Formats: sequence, structure tokens, C-alpha cells
Amino acid sequence: MDWLSRLFEMMPVRGRLDLRCSYGAPWRIEQGPGETNEIPYHAVVGGSAILEDPAGGKPLRLETGDILLLPGNPRHVMHDGGGAAPLKAHNRASLNFTISENPGSDARLDLLCGHFSIAPPHDRLLRNYLPPVLIMRAGAQQAGGRDSAGRLAGLVALMRGETADDHLGGRAMLNALSTAMFALVLRLASETGEAPRGLLALAGHPRLAPVVAAMFNEPARAWTLPELAQLANMSRATLARQFQEKVGRSPSDLLTDIRMTLATNELRKGSISTGAVAEAVGYQSEAAFQRAFKAHMGITPAQWRKAAQAPATIDGLELASAEAISGSENA
Repeated sequence: MDWLSRLFEMMPVRGRLDLRCSYGAPWRIEQGPGETNEIPYHAVVGGSAILEDPAGGKPLRLETGDILLLPGNPRHVMHDGGGAAPLKAHNRASLNFTISENPGSDARLDLLCGHFSIAPPHDRLLRNYLPPVLIMRAGAQQAGGRDSAGRLAGLVALMRGETADDHLGGRAMLNALSTAMFALVLRLASETGEAPRGLLALAGHPRLAPVVAAMFNEPARAWTLPELAQLANMSRATLARQFQEKVGRSPSDLLTDIRMTLATNELRKGSISTGAVAEAVGYQSEAAFQRAFKAHMGITPAQWRKAAQAPATIDGLELASAEAISGSENA
């Protein structure tokens, strides 16, 4: 299985269209941050927009066909770029989504706004390996003759068509298309030849891609750095340097993250023992797995399993875990 399909199998993503904006200049949108496990998205289906860089850099211009993902889930601002005070927008509910409109008539913007939900704690894994802001340009170069850009444009056109009228099953269609859009954006980003820093840069590198695929497909294997380096046809030092440059982590860090993602999924199953989970994700002993899991997640496998079976308390434990991990990373 390819690494992206394996990723979505490990951590299901659910897309949702929240809003269709139809604005005439002057206009301004302020959104975020969303829920902690959400990644906002915006698809420009008509007109253009200026995104104020959430990191404080130079403003970014979005054109028709561009898709913006915000894995960092920041507060973000978009506007028409004219500098005038925005006209007040009004929302009205349709059967399957909400429409936001203003009375402006010039330089109209047509924008689809939504989000992707990733079940905790998998949302943290994605944020560690995706850039905080990801823009997929309408004119992105295709790689290897694959028409990913054309497929993405066609998918967004389907979404626009579904929002033109309230069709039967429209909400289900729009949400399913949103989910597919997430996968297509990640695919295209890894194919452009200028993949952003993170997992997409690793997977888009022709010599590093086999390493990523091997770890996703055989996470329980006792991979060594020489074995992984051989897959990439690189020296061990070069492989380690490439990982640091492209993702800021080592190959063993990525392997551990994949193993812990699988472990949290397995621990949700009441019928499998902790020892069996340890073996399934590549640990030689239950004790070694217990230590690795607590160091990574901030809680023991038993605590995770108990919390997973009690939804009312899982969020609190995940928050404590996230704080523990954040503290260890900043140490």
C-alpha cells in the first residue's frame, strides 16, 4: 500500500464544508482557531483573495482554483486587498450548508470554507509533519504525467456544483468530496517537485520516498539506519541529514510516531492484550513498549485504553498528554 493510503487508513480524516462565501469588495474574513483537532481549508472557486500570513510574513495572494490548508489551525485573516472598510456580511442557511453574502458588487469572491477533523491523538502527528500553511496552486506542475491537478480542479468543480442548489444528499456529497480533497492536496503537494518542509518533502523525494513507504508499510520491522539508508541508496549520515533538513526529525522519530499511532488504534480494542499490541507495533517486550508509549503519549497504555473506553474523559487525558509531549519537545 502506498504511504498516503496507509496514512489515511491509520488516521481517518473527515471533511466538512461549513460555508460558501459570496462577497463583493470590500470584504474581510476573520476565522480561527478552530477545534484543536481541526485543519481549516478554503477553496477559491472564483475571484481572488489576500491571506495575511499567520506567521507575520508577507501577505499571500490566492487566485481562482487555489486551495489553502491551515494545519497549524491559527487565527487567520483574508481580504480583498483594497484597504477599505469591509461591507457587513449576512449568513443564511440552506438545506445542506450556510451561505455568507455581502451587498458588494465589484471584484466578487466565491469561496468554499470548511475543515478536516482528525481523531485525537492523530491530529498531533499530522501537525508535526505538515507545514502550518499549505497552498496548492491551480497551476501546480504535474509530475510523472499524472493529472492530479486536473483531478483536484474537477473535484472542486463538483463541490461548487453541489453548492449551487440544495440537491438530495448534498451534505453527504460535500463532506465526502471535502475528505477526498484533503488526500488529493497532499498527493499533489508531494508531486510538485517543491514539496513543503515535512512529510510531503520526504515522500516527494525520489530516493527518500522508499524509506517513508517502508516504515508505513512495515512499522513492526526492526528497521536499522543502515537498512533504511540502503533503501535510499544513501550513506547513513546523508539519510540522517536529509531527514533533519526536510522534516526536522530523525528516521527513528518518524518510525516511533507511526508505531504509536498504530498502538493507540490497537489499544482501543478491548480484546487484545498490551503485550500483543507491543509485538504488533515492533517492540520486543511489553516493558519496552510501556516505557516508549508513556514517553511519547504522556500516559501509560492502560490509562489510554481506559480513557478510550470512556469518551467523557478522553479529551482531558489527551490534553494532558499533549502538554507533556510539548514540554518534552521544548526541553
